[in-house]
Amino acid sequence: MWHVGPHHPAEVVAGSAAWLGRGLSCVCVQRRDSDASNSFDLTLAQEECLQRLQRRIDVPYDSSIIEHQDALRALWNAAFPEEELHGLISEQWKEMGWQGKDPSTDFRGGGFISLENFLYFARNFPKSFQDLLRKQEGDRSVWEYPFAVAGVNITYMLIQMLDLEAVKPRNLVGATFLKFLAENESAFDLLYCITFKLMDHQWLSMRASYMDFNAVMKATRRQLEKEILVEDITRLEDLPSYKLLSR
Repeated sequence: MWHVGPHHPAEVVAGSAAWLGRGLSCVCVQRRDSDASNSFDLTLAQEECLQRLQRRIDVPYDSSIIEHQDALRALWNAAFPEEELHGLISEQWKEMGWQGKDPSTDFRGGGFISLENFLYFARNFPKSFQDLLRKQEGDRSVWEYPFAVAGVNITYMLIQMLDLEAVKPRNLVGATFLKFLAENESAFDLLYCITFKLMDHQWLSMRASYMDFNAVMKATRRQLEKEILVEDITRLEDLPSYKLLSR
């Protein structure tokens, strides 16, 4: 659980409302025009895959939509199958590392895709998902990162790193990722799983505490970019960090 005391100012706590609001409010509102001049050329298949992914990114979480409510319930059931959820607004959500009793306020940063990322992780790598949720591996800090808020941050970081809000990617990492995406429609979700596990690995190796969360995220991004740009990598399953995941 994330602890913020009077001597831990909210603005320095990665995962606080202040930090989330400042860092995560722009995921779904950036413009995609006038930025194609310095971009990489794409194949038709890559362009179509990118547009489909961008449509997913553009969907905000909306608690009035039944599909979104069902997805949120499914996330709870995947996380805590032995515990009944008493309502979509409940103090129980704090057990998962949401900031309050209504996760929809935290999803504003990452949109519905961040919920889809969580569900993909829980369904495809349940052991790693549970290990991270329950902080079961390694010598843990007294001041741990909140699982759920970290997950939303990872979705946001990947969107920025891969330049997915541009008409076409303007960096080599984003262009390279689209080759993976053209081969695997779930490449973004899979990269999310790899990133979450890598972030926790970095957290442990850096012996990090809550004040170090931003530094851990930067180290995670640097390592991911390095792995993605290795020449003979043709699919995400070949990334060295993929080996950290277990089903």
